[in-house]
Amino acid sequence: MIDLKTYQSLGDKKNSSFFEEYLPRVYERRSASGIDEIVGQMAAVVIQVDHGDAVNYLAELAMMGPYRLTDSRLSDTHRVFLLRSQPEFPRLIVIEPVSHEYTDEVTRWNDLYPLSRAKPNARYIGEVYRADSVSAVRDALEPQSIRFVYPGDQENDLYCREHLLFTNMSDFTYNRVGYVDVDIDDLDGLGLTETFSLGRDDRAKLDRAAALQVERGIDGLILGLDHMATRILAGEREDAILEYLTLVPYYFWGAYNIVEMNSSTNVTRHPDVDDDKKSPARVFTANNTPSFVNSFDDLPMPTEDFVRNFGRRMHHMAYAVIDGHVATEKNVDYVVRELKELGTDFLAHVVGECKDEPNLKQIFSKSSIYSLLITEYVERCHGYEGFFTRDNVAALTAAAGEAERYEHGHVFD
Repeated sequence: MIDLKTYQSLGDKKNSSFFEEYLPRVYERRSASGIDEIVGQMAAVVIQVDHGDAVNYLAELAMMGPYRLTDSRLSDTHRVFLLRSQPEFPRLIVIEPVSHEYTDEVTRWNDLYPLSRAKPNARYIGEVYRADSVSAVRDALEPQSIRFVYPGDQENDLYCREHLLFTNMSDFTYNRVGYVDVDIDDLDGLGLTETFSLGRDDRAKLDRAAALQVERGIDGLILGLDHMATRILAGEREDAILEYLTLVPYYFWGAYNIVEMNSSTNVTRHPDVDDDKKSPARVFTANNTPSFVNSFDDLPMPTEDFVRNFGRRMHHMAYAVIDGHVATEKNVDYVVRELKELGTDFLAHVVGECKDEPNLKQIFSKSSIYSLLITEYVERCHGYEGFFTRDNVAALTAAAGEAERYEHGHVFD
């Protein structure tokens, strides 16, 4: 357990006096309002894809990670797919509008940015946290100026149900936070009582994708979610972190300046889990200087470019790869090589070294054509206890920036 009253944040990123003043006050108010007691670990993450993309995305997830489809339901507006990895890890919920014509806040925000328009409803929606009572959460947070979805507020009725409740989209991250007070696997309890089954061809596509992991020897090597990273604008870094820490019982682990990429990596973690995969870390990445000031010095700014072209949004989800070897090859190298042979595209190469000392190896995939999310694979070797290394983050950020520049060069001219 972490004692928030005495914990000293790690890192070399200088925070403002505003942040240093309000961080302990956020912790204190969170405790006083009961959030630390009534909100628990992460129960699920929610991702929306465009109409017609769900089955292909589920197949992509089955081939690239540990998640497998366990249930499917209908709401008034969406097909809802529940996926599981290990029982103690958060679920993954994929939602797909039932109509090509469906529009909501996601559609309208995506339309504002040049590189998100092609997939108008594709977006990481947010995390869902276990709660004793969703109404108690709302009662505790509304006096703190947190806004929640009410019946009739949104086109998507999943955002406001008796036992499942979401905040409005954050002005800083464009993500939501949800709370659930029944078993997340109990879709009947969530009011999603209308079941449906995939057709034979669609089911076979998912089964084949999962079978490929077994055939290639990577089944069981890819574990749960290690972390998820949102990219935000330079001037909103501290606000986004403080807002998130108002909503959930996480703590500010630390922030590091990634000088080579003119950015910072800021990590929040759950203080009471023995394994981050039970309640994955939430990372916030931001440029050090806004674009209009950066133009004086012409420093790298892949993070700011991403936000200006895709909007504030989740950039990547990272899977943990179990530490070990296949023959003489580290597991992450083996997984990546096999996925490449299956057609998965990656950015650059695996970065980091795992020889005889604790360290970590990481790599980014190219972004999914269905969710627009990048998948990261990370192997923490020989009991590595840190969260990341600056050299690795700099290399990964540079690779992602070059890919965006290469694939969408006209945007950056």
